[in-house]
Amino acid sequence: MRVPLIAGNWKMNGSAELVDAFGRAFADAQLPASLDVALFPPFPYLDAARRALAETPVKLGAQTLNPLASGAHTGEVSGGMLKELGVEYALAGHSERRQLYREDDEAVLDRLLAALSVSLTPVLCVGETLEERDANRTRDVVLRQVGYVMARLEPVQRRQVIIAYEPVWAIGTGRTATPEQAQEVMAAIREYQASFDRELADGLRLLYGGSMNASNAAELLSQPDIDGGLVGGASLKVDDFLAICQSAG
Repeated sequence: MRVPLIAGNWKMNGSAELVDAFGRAFADAQLPASLDVALFPPFPYLDAARRALAETPVKLGAQTLNPLASGAHTGEVSGGMLKELGVEYALAGHSERRQLYREDDEAVLDRLLAALSVSLTPVLCVGETLEERDANRTRDVVLRQVGYVMARLEPVQRRQVIIAYEPVWAIGTGRTATPEQAQEVMAAIREYQASFDRELADGLRLLYGGSMNASNAAELLSQPDIDGGLVGGASLKVDDFLAICQSAG
């Protein structure tokens, strides 16, 4: 049975006050027993979040990492450093990293491997632009992004990867893929994974990202191949994020 995961990606947002608010809220929250929750705050708030959430079931994730373990790379953060801060998850290939910072499939793979090397659970982000969807290329684009990484991993590594489908046209726009559209892509990813390993495909956790919020989460999460969410803007609102978590039970 796949355990749902609701992950909140704060992007370059947040404050010490917000970290404390989440700590207080989740200390008293009644969450579904079979649910994983993680927050992905900016690097400066990771240690404060670790302390604020210490008595809660919420885990920590990092928004990216440098593929190297150390060196002369001012401003960068390694997986080993994140591990020491109590981080358990790391995003790889978020659309903003791909588009704004020119991270191609090879760079995404390098970061995912770096996460695995220090026992961080990587969340591989994939998704198509509006132009690619309008050209009926969604399946080709998404499966290329998934396949580039998965084909280069060992079987034991593939089993540790979570995949987040985030249609680029639905991120931060208020537009959301319909549950049927999201399910179609998720099912295609799971079918593709079965080409490696049927057991792997059945156990793979697939998250939907792209303007998931408190009002649409339940319907999205009811789809058979959606196992959770990578939540953006709504993860900055304590009550909304809690509502999304509770709808995943």
